[in-house]
Amino acid sequence: MRKRFKFAFLLLLSLLLFIIAGCGLIGKNREVDIDPPKDVSLVDENEDGELADDKEESAKTSEENTADAEKVKRQLFLIDEKGMVVPQMLEIPVPESKEVATQALEYLVKDGPVSELLPNGFQAVLPAGTQVLGVNIKDDTAIADFSEEFKEYQAADEQKILQAITWTLTQFDNINKVKIRINGHDQEVMPVDGTPISGGVSREDGINIDSGSVTDLSDSVGVTLYFLAQSGENRYYVPVTKRVAKNEENDKVAAAVNGLIEGPSLQSGLFSDFPKEVEILDILKDSEGLLTLDFNEAILDNQKAISDEALHSLVLTLTENEDIKEIAINVNGEANVLTESGKPLSQPVTRDMVSETKGF
Repeated sequence: MRKRFKFAFLLLLSLLLFIIAGCGLIGKNREVDIDPPKDVSLVDENEDGELADDKEESAKTSEENTADAEKVKRQLFLIDEKGMVVPQMLEIPVPESKEVATQALEYLVKDGPVSELLPNGFQAVLPAGTQVLGVNIKDDTAIADFSEEFKEYQAADEQKILQAITWTLTQFDNINKVKIRINGHDQEVMPVDGTPISGGVSREDGINIDSGSVTDLSDSVGVTLYFLAQSGENRYYVPVTKRVAKNEENDKVAAAVNGLIEGPSLQSGLFSDFPKEVEILDILKDSEGLLTLDFNEAILDNQKAISDEALHSLVLTLTENEDIKEIAINVNGEANVLTESGKPLSQPVTRDMVSETKGF
């Protein structure tokens, strides 16, 4: 009796263990079936392994657009092959901080980040190794602080360095004047050739200065004129501060136009697209910044149109005056002037409209 009971008990126990083990196996099989295979892609692919729904291409385009959006155009004053200080509009990365003035100066350093962007024949102006320690702006004055390497330049380059720094920084609306520090110390004079700078430097101090043919400085006025230069097949505009004779009304606009007509000095290697026969007949300026110039027919070419280069030189030159915002051109009192492309010059021209020109 005991043997039968013991045998039945063992049989029942074995059956229970088998059932429990079986349930465990079923649980394991279900778990494996629920999880997706690890080598299955969640995105459909074609036979070449490319994304069939073009999401990969869309992502690539998005990245490229983001990269483009992270660039900004900045006007940097560099040295051309003639040794003149010339503006060039280059695309540089948007700075991570708001220190845009500091970044602009960093792109003036030789062998610095500007190296891969330099147009043919151009070079940076600040000594290699110069660090820009910062730019503090107080009122309308930018105080640029440089490392000791800033001093490592030739005396003949001092004016070019000073002009490049000043004109690069004064492109920003809130900066009209520039002062220099080296390792946090204010500089009364430039470190190599002793140019006085204690009062700060502005665009009024000039750029690529040309004394011209004027002998009586008291009877002349300094104006910044934009002449043309050529390098290979490329033409660009060069600002030159020149002394020109005062006119009877002491009008700086008339002096600037006459300076363009007179042209640059022969030694400069620059040229102007204004015929010597051009005369300015009338000048009208309103309170909104519109300047209307009336010329004789000599301003027009054989096709009875004003050349783009003459027009751009005029606009760049005259809008250096902050009170002048746009330029309208008449000939013999008539406004029906044609552009080089044969289109009517139907509206005044602004500096921004010339900004597509190489260098601006």
